[in-house]
Amino acid sequence: MVDLLGQHLKIKSELDLAISTTIASSVFIGGSAVEQFSERLQKLLNVNHVIGCANGTDALQLALMALDLPPDAEIIVPDFTFVAPAEVVALLGYKPVFTKVCNDTYHIQAAEIEKNITTNTRAIIVVHLFGQCADMQPILALAKKYNLYVIEDTAQSLGATCQWQDGSKHYAGTMGHIGTTSFFPTKNLGAMGDGGAVCTQDSHFATRIKTLANHGSVVKYSYQSVGINSRLDSLQAAILNVKLTYFDQYLANRKMAAAQYLQYLSNSELLKLPKERINTPSTFNQFTIQTPHRDALKKYLQTQGIPSMVYYPSLLSSQPAFQKWNNQSMGQTSQDLCQSVLSLPMHTELDQEQIAFICKNVLLGLEKLTKQKSDV
Repeated sequence: MVDLLGQHLKIKSELDLAISTTIASSVFIGGSAVEQFSERLQKLLNVNHVIGCANGTDALQLALMALDLPPDAEIIVPDFTFVAPAEVVALLGYKPVFTKVCNDTYHIQAAEIEKNITTNTRAIIVVHLFGQCADMQPILALAKKYNLYVIEDTAQSLGATCQWQDGSKHYAGTMGHIGTTSFFPTKNLGAMGDGGAVCTQDSHFATRIKTLANHGSVVKYSYQSVGINSRLDSLQAAILNVKLTYFDQYLANRKMAAAQYLQYLSNSELLKLPKERINTPSTFNQFTIQTPHRDALKKYLQTQGIPSMVYYPSLLSSQPAFQKWNNQSMGQTSQDLCQSVLSLPMHTELDQEQIAFICKNVLLGLEKLTKQKSDV
C-alpha cells in the first residue's frame, strides 16, 4: 500500500545527518528542530500558529480541550471516518453526534450538519478525508449562523486547499477555529513514528493549546489548567524538517499517480472513481474506488500480489463503543458505502508500470467476477 523505504532511501543521507545532529545535540525534547519545523509549517500553511504534539489524536483532543465547552456539549462528527474524532469527543465527556457524509466525496456537508444541530451543539469536527478538503464555505457560514466552533481534522489532507467564491485559496486546517494533523508515517507528510500538530489563526487558542499540551503549565510547577503531556519528539521534528523540503514533490507524485489511475480505470462502468470538486483538488492520501464487487475484487487482487485496504468497513455509529450515543439510523446509503469502498495502493513512489499492472488486474478481476455471476 505504501513504499516508505523507497521514499526514505532517496533522502537517506539528509535524514541520517538530521538524526545524528539531533543525537549529538542531546536535546531530545523541544529544541531548535521542533521550533524550526513549526515555523516552516506555519509559513507553508499561511497560518499564525503551529503547535507540535505527540500524534494526531492528541491534536484533536487538545483542540477540543482548548474550546472549554460545557459538560453537556454535543459535537457533530462524520459517521464515516477513522475513530479518532468521535473517540476524543467521548473521552472528554461530550456527546458525539454522528452525521452522514456525501457518498461522492466522503465529507460531511452543511445541509446534513444542520439537521443535527440542537441547543446543545457547540462544535463541528470536519474531517478532510482521503486527501481532499470538505466544502468549507457553507460549513463556516452555518457555524457562524449557530455560533459553533469548527475544528478541521487534516490528518489525511495536509497541503490540500479549498478555493472560496472570491477566488482566494485556503489550506486545510486554517479555515476553522482550530486545525489538527497527523505525521503518522503513511500521511502526506510522514515521520518515522508518531507525531502531530495543531494550528490556528487565534492567539488565545494557541496559548491555551501550548499550555494544555504541557500539563496545563506555563511556568514550571505552576498549573493553570488540567492538561496532558503531548510533545512532538525532537528526532521526529528533525526528520519532518528534511521531508518538508520535498513536500511539494510528494504531493505532485500522488497527484500524478491518481491521474494515471483515473486514465486507466475511467471507462469501467463497474467502478465509481474518486470525485474532485473544482474548488477542492485532492492530495490523494488514498485512492478510493467503489464497486459492488468489493470483497471479491479485494480477494482477487490479493492472489495477484496487489494489496488493497477497506477504509472504512463500518460506520462509527454502529460500533459497540458508541452505542449509547447512537440514537439515529444513517440509512442504507451509508451502509452501502462501507460495503463498496476499496483503496488501492497510493504513495509517493508509485510508477506508471506499477499502476498499469494494478489497473489491468482491477479490470480483469471485475471482468472475471461479472462473468462468473452471469454464468450462475
